[in-house]
Amino acid sequence: MTSSVDTEERSSASAAPASDSALRPTATRRRASLWRRIYRERSIYVFILPGLLFFLIFAYLPLLGNIVAFQDYSPYLGVTGSRFVGFDNFASIFQDPEVIQALVNTLIISFLQIAFAFPAPILLALFLNSLVSDRLKRTIQTIVYLPHFISWVVVISIWQKILGGAGLVSQISEQIGLGAINLMSNPELFKILVTSQVIWKDIGWGTIIFFAAISAIPTELYEAAAADGAGSWRRIWHITLPGMMPVISILLILTVGNTLTVGFEQLLLQQPAVGAAAAQVLDTFVYFRGIAGGDWGVSTAAGLLKGVIATALVLGANWLAKRMGGEGVI
Repeated sequence: MTSSVDTEERSSASAAPASDSALRPTATRRRASLWRRIYRERSIYVFILPGLLFFLIFAYLPLLGNIVAFQDYSPYLGVTGSRFVGFDNFASIFQDPEVIQALVNTLIISFLQIAFAFPAPILLALFLNSLVSDRLKRTIQTIVYLPHFISWVVVISIWQKILGGAGLVSQISEQIGLGAINLMSNPELFKILVTSQVIWKDIGWGTIIFFAAISAIPTELYEAAAADGAGSWRRIWHITLPGMMPVISILLILTVGNTLTVGFEQLLLQQPAVGAAAAQVLDTFVYFRGIAGGDWGVSTAAGLLKGVIATALVLGANWLAKRMGGEGVI
């Protein structure tokens, strides 16, 4: 009896190392199989490498420069030689009336763009989808798509030629006896003007995305709705818009994340005409205070604060979209 028990203990003891030794070759084979798959698909990873290097060099490595926000930074002393001041730069931001004015302008312009510029491509995509002629549809889409490739310098020049003091609208106003008008230098209309420029420039680009979402909706749904007597408006409301909602929710989340980024070049080019009180936003504040003014610590703190708020907005919008039954980005 005793000998049989000893035999079982010796056999179980010898089995344990055998099982461990069996697992180690399995893990080794899995690692070898992973590297073989990577080597087999190496051409795909070569295509991924430029994009990965782009984000690493221009997006992630510059994050190390945020340490300047906690320093009395001097380019001559560098990061290692500049004195640390803790959160003094952040305290200066909240006490600076110029920052408050820039924040207010940023929020107003962002609200106008979300309220008007974001729905504009959706409405245009619905309009194009309702057209019967494919040729007319492609023609309109091409025309509204072209301004996206024009730089803001050219865009502002075009608008200046139309709405400026010597522009077409001003000349027509003079001819009918109303006097010359310069809409491009009116601070009260500037925020509406900026939103209109964004719509004119980017409505075609957004339409491509939403039009692709409409094209993915099965045509059987429209045929069934038409057989049930649903008109065009009811088909749009009950079929087209629900089919577009996943894309709309994702793009809206990303737009909310860019709330505090309202177009640096566009506003910088027009700020001399309307003044800083109307056109100063957080991005232009960072430029004028940091690069032009040399106050690197405060400008970096403002940029860092903007990034933190934007991240919080993206996470909050993503959470809200999921709570409402939609799809998030993360």
